[in-house]
Amino acid sequence: MPAFRPRHLCTVAAALALTATVPATGASADSPAALREVLFVGNNWDGTAEVIASSGDFARIGRVDVVPDKDQRMAEINADPVKWVYFMAIRNSVGEGHDQFVDDMYATPDGRSMVVSRPSFADVVSLDLATGSVNWRFAVSGHRADHMAVSPDGTKVAVSASTSNTVHVLDIVTGRQLGSFGTGDKPHENVFTGDGRYIWNMSIGDVNTALDEPWLDWTKGDRRITVVDAATFRQVKVIDMRQRLDAAGLGQYSDAVRPAAFSPDESKLYFQVSFFNGFFEYDVASDKITRTKVLPKNPATSEDRTTWVNDSRHHGLSMSPDGRKLCVAGTMDDYATVVDRATLQEGPLVTAAKPYWATVSGDGKSCVISESGADQVTAIDFATGRKTVSVPVGDHPQRVRLARVPADWSGPSAS
Repeated sequence: MPAFRPRHLCTVAAALALTATVPATGASADSPAALREVLFVGNNWDGTAEVIASSGDFARIGRVDVVPDKDQRMAEINADPVKWVYFMAIRNSVGEGHDQFVDDMYATPDGRSMVVSRPSFADVVSLDLATGSVNWRFAVSGHRADHMAVSPDGTKVAVSASTSNTVHVLDIVTGRQLGSFGTGDKPHENVFTGDGRYIWNMSIGDVNTALDEPWLDWTKGDRRITVVDAATFRQVKVIDMRQRLDAAGLGQYSDAVRPAAFSPDESKLYFQVSFFNGFFEYDVASDKITRTKVLPKNPATSEDRTTWVNDSRHHGLSMSPDGRKLCVAGTMDDYATVVDRATLQEGPLVTAAKPYWATVSGDGKSCVISESGADQVTAIDFATGRKTVSVPVGDHPQRVRLARVPADWSGPSAS
């Protein structure tokens, strides 16, 4: 097995790489090279992406329709019984009765396009930010697209095809497939290492069944981290957290790795798992789980696991750029909190309505969470652990990603 040493990565590294391509200043406002940093917020249920300022007041800048080809896609689905069955299954399971029109999104390095994964349409599309039209479309294998990641140089986008246990890696400009690799059951999160050499994929197994009791955990499928070479797409290592959890005396916990964040030097991985109100610390070099953090339960949260959305209890994790603080979205417990990485002591519990994701603001001072139950995003100060501002967005915001768009952009002209 080839050796690998990740050197510099955190959950937002891929998005930050896109922001580094062109400087924010030094060009006139009407120059194609003049870009401004923003946050993309995916409004999953209404099929739009909010574009807001990346720091400060997080003011709304514009909105993108991410399903401009909806009529065409629906005609294809309605004409194909198999596609229709999967479309309806997504609506009635992971979609909680809604269609899933945007899971993840990034900008191209030049800031001219938004690349979006669309679960219900089982595809990835590139949308022209000036016109809102589709540049290219890539249909994933199987019947559902999920989380994405972008390489540090901004040229590649990796997308999980959750029903085919495959990750596709595409040229972000053309949509051409550069390669693909197999994963465990239901690939979910993808992360490029900071040097761009490796891709880490976390598969979460079957999260839509009602077999949620701990003794039925074995029914959830093959859940593992798959590490591949980002140039050849060959498998470098498989990490089965079931073995690591058992070795640490943590056999009662699920091994379905959900959102994860690396330390700045990539020596530690912090990750959430299904059903758990907390997270674990994994030492990459020793290949061991080294610490466990249990976070408070909300007494109002039902202990019936079948009521927790997609087997989540907590879903959303990010790290401050200096590596000192972790921000945790306590999804089913309706709060978010900042945790000191050295002591694992949590700060104030910030009330939030089903927070679904956590990322870092452009200036690195705040954790930004999506409140899917309140249709807003909220910024929490890393230094104090307290909420600073909330901004309304669209229906059921989920993924939030840093990006850059033209400095004078306020929305597609077609809208």
